[in-house]
Amino acid sequence: MNIALWVVQVLLAAHTVTGAVWKFSNSEQTVPSLSALPHSVWLGLSVVELLCALGLVLPALNKGMAFLVPVAAIVIAAEMLLFCGLHLASGDPNHGQMIYWLVVAAICAFVAYGRLVLKPL
Repeated sequence: MNIALWVVQVLLAAHTVTGAVWKFSNSEQTVPSLSALPHSVWLGLSVVELLCALGLVLPALNKGMAFLVPVAAIVIAAEMLLFCGLHLASGDPNHGQMIYWLVVAAICAFVAYGRLVLKPL
């Protein structure tokens, strides 16, 4: 289980870094259902994502930072749920993006539960 959690953590960190870089290079207007976000919040979310990605992998170098893994996973999941809420509030009938965000949130929940209950570091 420990190896599976590490693999998922590294993949989630890579996904999160990719999302942060994408947010830096694209406007919130690119995703119509997220256009309600102010640009400063959009950029702030990318910084939060970079910090969360670090929190997912830093415990590999320093076991004292193990508490960061579930915290980072919960923060990423909360961001994905925020996106889902904004999408629903926008009235956009296309729910493809929302399904994607819910899958990412579920993966984050697995990592948080795994590191808090199943196989703590």
